[in-house]
Amino acid sequence: MPRSSHGGRHELGQNSLNHHPTIDQLVNLVATTTGPVLEIGSGDGALTRELVRLKRPLTAIDIDEHRVTHLRRSLPTIQVEQANVLRHPLDASVIVGNIPFHITTPILRKLLTPGLWRHAFLITQWEVARKRAGVGGSTMMTAQTAPWFTFTLHGRIPSSRFAPRPNVDGGILGISRRGSPLVPLTDRAAYERFVRTVFTGPGGRLTRIVQRATQMNASETGRAFHRAAIDPRDLPRDLDASQWAILWATARDNAHRRREGI
Repeated sequence: MPRSSHGGRHELGQNSLNHHPTIDQLVNLVATTTGPVLEIGSGDGALTRELVRLKRPLTAIDIDEHRVTHLRRSLPTIQVEQANVLRHPLDASVIVGNIPFHITTPILRKLLTPGLWRHAFLITQWEVARKRAGVGGSTMMTAQTAPWFTFTLHGRIPSSRFAPRPNVDGGILGISRRGSPLVPLTDRAAYERFVRTVFTGPGGRLTRIVQRATQMNASETGRAFHRAAIDPRDLPRDLDASQWAILWATARDNAHRRREGI
């Protein structure tokens, strides 16, 4: 295959997955959903060919013009586009793909915004998949988006199953948009700032960190922790999406009462 005008495999982060059990697992995950499918980073089409068997509207995108041309010829019944995933609208019901490891973070940032998609199944670096799914504790980025999305770890993929072989293992990360958000979308920017303040607050007990972040007094903080079933010995990484949502709602309501002098 000729070199793309956008760079070689290393520059484009092209690590093809040709492990059939893993491809079958991705297809089976997509099969649990409904609606049109968008595959990002289709490459040589190993996953694309299996997705076609679902007989659903399918669009495959890749930045490599040569691979796009090849895939159009071999799969004329689907839509194949040359596109940069960071600029292409993610407007299908289901997003799936073996995404370039070196742009995982900007892809996730683009994905975790208001939009039309409902489910995503992505191959990312193992550590990204593990941390996003909250294994070993939640990260700040996961806590900031968890009121609107759920994250599931569907397995680890040894680096030997990719060609060329990357330096790290991969993981299958599932993301679903919540039907009923835990925090109103209009609160999102303020909520994200709140989570950042708690995660980056000075050390000490979580009670003191939350008090400094919210200006709630000890009694108000105690009631918020009781309502959310938070152990004062917990760390920010220990809180789940529901606990964050309850803590935020209590802090927001207390701030409103202080402004109104109630």
